[in-house]
Amino acid sequence: MTSRDRAFRGATAVVGIANTPFHKRGTATQSSAQLTLEAILAAAADAGIDAHDIDGFVSYANDDNEGLAIGAALGAKEIRWSTMVWGGGGGGVAAAVNAASAAVASGQADMVCVYRGISEADAGRQSYSKGHMGPLLSGHGVFAPAQICALRTQRMLEVDGVPASAMKALVQAAYHHAQNNPDAVAYGRPLDPAVYDDARWISEPLRLYDCSRENDAAGAVLVTTAERARELRQKPAYVLSGVQGAGPDWSESVENDLAYTSAGFHPAMVARLWEGAGVKPGEVDVVQVYENFSGPAVASLIDFGFVPKGPDAGRVMQFENLIAPHGSLPVNTAGGNIAEGFVHGFGLIVEAVRQIRGTSPNQVPDAALSLLLGGPMAPSVGATLFGSDAVL
Repeated sequence: MTSRDRAFRGATAVVGIANTPFHKRGTATQSSAQLTLEAILAAAADAGIDAHDIDGFVSYANDDNEGLAIGAALGAKEIRWSTMVWGGGGGGVAAAVNAASAAVASGQADMVCVYRGISEADAGRQSYSKGHMGPLLSGHGVFAPAQICALRTQRMLEVDGVPASAMKALVQAAYHHAQNNPDAVAYGRPLDPAVYDDARWISEPLRLYDCSRENDAAGAVLVTTAERARELRQKPAYVLSGVQGAGPDWSESVENDLAYTSAGFHPAMVARLWEGAGVKPGEVDVVQVYENFSGPAVASLIDFGFVPKGPDAGRVMQFENLIAPHGSLPVNTAGGNIAEGFVHGFGLIVEAVRQIRGTSPNQVPDAALSLLLGGPMAPSVGATLFGSDAVL
C-alpha cells in the first residue's frame, strides 16, 4: 500500500443530506427538476451553507437533469465540475459519491452536490435502463430488470445453494426498520411473514415484497474537503474509500458472465475498498445495500465477505442478525429501497451518513464505519465506506 493509495482516505466528507418526501410513483405534482432543487436546497440548509456556493454536480442512472442546468437554476456562482456516472440504475449510487469526492480531493471543485430525482410525469419509466436491454434479451421476452435479476437469483438458490430464507430475512429487516422511520413509505405497515410467503410472483423466485418500490422523489448530499467539513454545522461523515466499475467477464456482456450469481463486486475491487480504508469487513458497523431485488442484495453481502457462500449463508442471513441496534450485521436501517422509498437507492446514501452522525431512526450504537453498496447485478457497481472522526 503506497501513500498514493491512501490519499483518498479521509480527504473529503459529506456535510449536508436531504430526501424529499417519497410520493407514490406518478403522483408528484412537481417535475424531477423541481424535486431535485428542493432536495439540494434542503441539503444546503442541513450543512449550513449558501446553495449558491455549490460548484460541482454529479448524478447517475441517466438522470434527466444535467448538472449545468441544475447549477443554473440554483444561481451557482461558478460551476467547476459536472459529471454523470454511466452504468444503469443503482450501480451508480456509490460511484457518484466517489466521483464527487475525487473532484474535491483533486481540487477540481470545493463543494460538490450528488443528486438524483425522479418524477414519472416527466422522466417516464425505466429511463435508466436505456441501452441495457439488448436484442438478445428483448428477443427472448426479457424486458425488465426483475427478469434478469430473477435469472441470476434462481441460479444462486439452485446451484450455489443459498437458502431462500436469506432473501426473506433481508426483506423482513427492511420492513422492521421502516416502522421506526416516519418518512418511510412502509411506516405503519409491518410485513407479516405469512403475507411475504403468500405474495404473488413477479418473476420467479422474486415475489412482490422482494422487489423495490418506485417513487417520485429526490435526494441530495454535499461533499467538501475534510478541513471545511469540520467548520460546518453537522458532524462530518468522512469518505474513507470508494470503488466502482466492472471486472472481467462483466459490464455489458449480455448474460455471458461466468460469475453469474455475483452482484458484480469482483475480488480485486473488494480488496481495493478494504485496502484503501485500512479496515477489515468485520470492523464495519452497519451496511446499506442496494436492493433493487432481495436476491442481488444477498449476493452483494456474499461478494463482500459478510455472508458465506452457499447453504451457510442462512446462518448469517437471519432476521435477528440484520436489525439495529444489536444485530451482528444491521442492514438498510431506514428501510432501504424496499420499505423506505426508491429513488435509485439515494436514500441509502442519506442513511449511511445518518448512521455516522448518530441520527438514524434505527441507530447502531457508536457507529464509526458505515458501508454503502450500490448496484447490484448492474453493468457497473460501486461501494463507498464512510467513517467518523474516531477512525481517522
